[in-house]
Amino acid sequence: MAFNHKHLIDITEYSEADIKLILETAKAFSSVNERAIRKVPTLKGKTVVNMFNEPSTRTRSSFELAEKRLSADSLNFGGSSTSTVKGESLVDTVETLNAYKIDCIVVRDKHAGAPYIVSQNTPASVICAGDGKHNHPTQALLDLYTIWQHKGDFHGLKVAVVGDISHSRVCGSLIPALKIMGCETYAVAPGTLLPPNPEVLGCDHVTSDLDSVLPELDVVYMLRVQQERLEGAPFPTIREYHRLFGLTKDREKLMKPDAIICHPGPINRGVEFDSYMADHPQRSVILEQVYAGICVRMAVLYLLLGGADNGLAS
Repeated sequence: MAFNHKHLIDITEYSEADIKLILETAKAFSSVNERAIRKVPTLKGKTVVNMFNEPSTRTRSSFELAEKRLSADSLNFGGSSTSTVKGESLVDTVETLNAYKIDCIVVRDKHAGAPYIVSQNTPASVICAGDGKHNHPTQALLDLYTIWQHKGDFHGLKVAVVGDISHSRVCGSLIPALKIMGCETYAVAPGTLLPPNPEVLGCDHVTSDLDSVLPELDVVYMLRVQQERLEGAPFPTIREYHRLFGLTKDREKLMKPDAIICHPGPINRGVEFDSYMADHPQRSVILEQVYAGICVRMAVLYLLLGGADNGLAS
């Protein structure tokens, strides 16, 4: 199947078939990552710039690893290390990068829409690695990959996103991606952490009662409370939030026997989880999501940049 995309900025521009191709390609790269020599020459000669203007651990490190394992050359910069602190605009920064004859720019920025602006000012492919409270498409793809590995088929799966939905760029990509793949979706949060018009989320169900929906769910996707983005006091105390919306050992009895737990990281123990659930050996797939990030980002880079098959099939 042909892959006819130049950028990955908005997951809604991708079809179910496109996403399935990414997941299948990620599965092939998973076998590469299990080898003694975890490197293939598929992107040898390609140059990828990681422009991270906001802090990141998992996303940045997995993109860097993905690029290295594909044999691409990479340039890492962002934030206080760039001339933006001297007043240079985003567009002027991109024009400078264009002069280096690069092939791809991976963009993380605190401003929604920054990756799109970059894509309009460069001949290179652009990948959104998270922009403000807007989108995070590769996170959604690695989440889908993890769910796919455990559940096989997406159609009819009941998936709830629980927590700080109004500040979540993960949610902005994950809910549309789940809908594209045929899942039934739930948004669970206090009213103060939902958008003013919850219907914009596109969820099948919106509720503030976690306990009422837990028995129906195949996947429980917990979100971090983004205290650095909160305005005012959306809930009385952390303890109160944990009591009503935290996934705890006591709540486990309400869950399906085979329900799994996801989280984009970093997790806050004692807020969205207790340690029992965060580390649950059968239910928690959080570290599997971290590993999936490398495989999925290798797949995205490979497909967008037209990588050679050298070493992938062997």
